[in-house]
Amino acid sequence: MSKRTAGIHHITAIVGNPQENVDFYAGVLGLRLVKKTVNFDDPGTYHLYFGNEAGSPGTIMTFFPWPNAYQGKIGSGQVGVTSFAVPVGTLSFWEERLAKFNVSFEKLTRFGEETLQFDDPHGLHLELVERKEGTASSWSFGGIPADKAIKGFGGAVLLTLKPESTMKLLTEGMGLVEIGSEGDFTRFKASDDLGNVIDVKLTPVPSGSMGAGIVHHIAWRAADYEDHEVWREHIANLGYGVTPVKDRQYFNAVYFRERGGILFEIATDPPGFTRDETAEEMGRSLLLPPWLEEKRALIEANLLGAEVRILEEDQS
Repeated sequence: MSKRTAGIHHITAIVGNPQENVDFYAGVLGLRLVKKTVNFDDPGTYHLYFGNEAGSPGTIMTFFPWPNAYQGKIGSGQVGVTSFAVPVGTLSFWEERLAKFNVSFEKLTRFGEETLQFDDPHGLHLELVERKEGTASSWSFGGIPADKAIKGFGGAVLLTLKPESTMKLLTEGMGLVEIGSEGDFTRFKASDDLGNVIDVKLTPVPSGSMGAGIVHHIAWRAADYEDHEVWREHIANLGYGVTPVKDRQYFNAVYFRERGGILFEIATDPPGFTRDETAEEMGRSLLLPPWLEEKRALIEANLLGAEVRILEEDQS
């Protein structure tokens, strides 16, 4: 059986203070907070979702903010860099914007593409890259007009303990196509036009450790619930230990760890973030799944504030 994912569904990372997280991804980068909920396995922790105006698959960056978390170590067995795609001709706008917010960045070139690489406040490695492909965002916020806004994921750089095994899974298991090698990287591409470019570092680096500033997992797209079940069977038949299907309210999920140490998830495109609030209301209130609603008062009492706000630099 052959399967081909459309690309990245979402990427989830661990960060520190939740307000700092919201200020950076909504206030500085201009992403929309599309869902404010909690980690269903740890309800004392937020689960914050950012994306385009609809929180479409291929645009969703999610976070578990742990205010007192130890700093993690980026290394093999992780996503090393999360890449965001911006419209062609806007990289100079983003240079100015990062400088305006005193975010240090470095200009690098990989596979002929110029990127701006920088860290978020908690140490997560990010980059911006111009891409013609991908539907433009219609979301504008603060000092970012829609025509310069982040479209969604450009892709990711994977750091793996076993590059050959990881690359074999990407092509033979996930259906990505190898499109080239350059220096210490091999590039793969999925079928969609966002969240579709994966670079694998060919030289293993020391293993990473979990903590703030670390990607927890990368999730790949399944078209629907039926396709999801087929994916689960497919991955199990490849010899990976796959979890049972988990209901994450806004998608169903299964998880497995690939042989290079990276935690992979496969997530369904439906039902999406309008399952429990309207498109206009998304992200404004704390949403809980039915089985946690009776504990709302206790949960809210233990969570720090996390509100979207226009930052001072955009008010002047």
